[in-house]
Amino acid sequence: MKSDIEIARAAKLTAIAEVGARLGIPSDAVVPYGRGMAKVDPDFLAGLADRPDGRLILVTAISPTPAGEGKTTTLIGLGDALNRMGKRTAICLREPSLGPCFGMKGGAAGGGYSQVVPMEQINLHFTGDFHAITSAHNLLAAMIDNHVHWGNELGLDRRRITWRRAVDMNDRALRSIISSLGGAANGYPREDGFDISVASEVMAVFCLARDLKDLEARLGRIVIGYKRDKSPVTAADLKAPGAMTVLLKDALSPNLVQTLEGNPAFVHGGPFANIAHGCNSVIATRAGLKLADFVVTEAGFGADLGAEKFFDIKCRKAGLKPAAAVIVATMRALKMHGGVPRDQLGNEDLTALRRGLANLDRHVRNVAKYGVPAVVAINTFPTDTEAEHHLVIQACRENLGVDAIVCRNWAEGGRGAEDLAKAVITLTDTPEALDGRGFRPLYADDLSLWEKVRTVATEIYHAGDIIADKKIRDRFRELQDAGYGDLPVCIAKTQYSFSTDPDLPNAPSGHTVPIREVRLAAGAGFIVVICGEIMTMPGLPRSPAAERIHIDEQGLTQGLF
Repeated sequence: MKSDIEIARAAKLTAIAEVGARLGIPSDAVVPYGRGMAKVDPDFLAGLADRPDGRLILVTAISPTPAGEGKTTTLIGLGDALNRMGKRTAICLREPSLGPCFGMKGGAAGGGYSQVVPMEQINLHFTGDFHAITSAHNLLAAMIDNHVHWGNELGLDRRRITWRRAVDMNDRALRSIISSLGGAANGYPREDGFDISVASEVMAVFCLARDLKDLEARLGRIVIGYKRDKSPVTAADLKAPGAMTVLLKDALSPNLVQTLEGNPAFVHGGPFANIAHGCNSVIATRAGLKLADFVVTEAGFGADLGAEKFFDIKCRKAGLKPAAAVIVATMRALKMHGGVPRDQLGNEDLTALRRGLANLDRHVRNVAKYGVPAVVAINTFPTDTEAEHHLVIQACRENLGVDAIVCRNWAEGGRGAEDLAKAVITLTDTPEALDGRGFRPLYADDLSLWEKVRTVATEIYHAGDIIADKKIRDRFRELQDAGYGDLPVCIAKTQYSFSTDPDLPNAPSGHTVPIREVRLAAGAGFIVVICGEIMTMPGLPRSPAAERIHIDEQGLTQGLF
């Protein structure tokens, strides 16, 4: 059996202009970036505003496990299947981060015969978008310290500078640092730190901006710190947004690539869903909706993180109305939630599978709270049995009132996901789905920030309550009183559990969610609420993937996938 990278390398790419033509993009609006990759001209996209929107399909998943779920693989298979059935379909994905690629996750471009290509370039530097985002972020950081060094005309309190630095790599040593050491010529020493670029507010602004003008306005609203009287200082006060926008100008145009079957895919932006809002760019999603009958997109990790933020942040901010959701599950992952050790997941165990179904049940019921119809996609593995599939299909139909569809697209490409495509078409062929009238966010804008967090914790995580010390509660009140109370909340927590304990799988209930930190992301337009022990700068594992990545004697990259 061929590996993912062997399949990707054997693929014969369709000319990228031809891929764009499948969505009606003229060749002069497709700007090539090497072989098989391109940017789409923003002026062309701006002219699509009056077109009606296609149907927006969210692909999400159960809580992730080391056994794997295959959300991106299933999404790509669904997109290929819809195209095979004559439905003009655009795929919208996030760009992979270098941190996980060289840490523990590996590539993030699908698998088997459901991949986007060129796979190696997408997983590495791609079109340079992340480097532009990192540079814009750190330009602002440099301008802050430079302003203080040259007299601090704005009266910025050096103890209350909140803007950290960013790098797109897992590096725990940079979580907390002291900057500007070495004497007066190097500025004023202060406490500082780094976040991974995908957790940067610049990344969030980039992914939520409608166009260049909106991007610059959002960058200007970023609060970088406070004066002694606790009044905010913004990036606009430092006159930074213009230069930051220049760095991001080319990056803001969406990237066009293709699936192994030559179908169009926009891969653009890439915030994490465990520490950021976890969705690809609004610009790419909007482009797909104007150009296609169907847009299939993803939100990171399980539905408790990615889907919640897609619905409550991205859809709210961008005015999107999803027509349906696909929730991906595997027998292996469900059995792991049911208590089966990883080395025994290849064995049939219906008792453990029944226990693990509680996790899938929780996610399906959570999605229903948004008024979005859903279908379950069973991403198959060779070790699956008919009895296991039957159990899940029956449980979904009888207990949840949803269909569960067996998908074989990893091995068969789009042909293996045609049953799922048919189910999605049926699910969205209703007046409610077509105009999104059934969709509703989980909470209202005018609910207090504290109650918004409590609502997500109790309704989505099934927690008993949230807790925080006085300093955190005071910060909630400060933000509320400062006029930020209407913003949505972006909760950062472990992706491995509904709780904040990564070692508590399946569907725990009644736990308490501890809030460790609250950050204002005024430019992005949400409040980041950091819970449990989650870090905005991940670390490398004991044996990182980087130890196995190399170039072989034939000049090919090995170990990345």
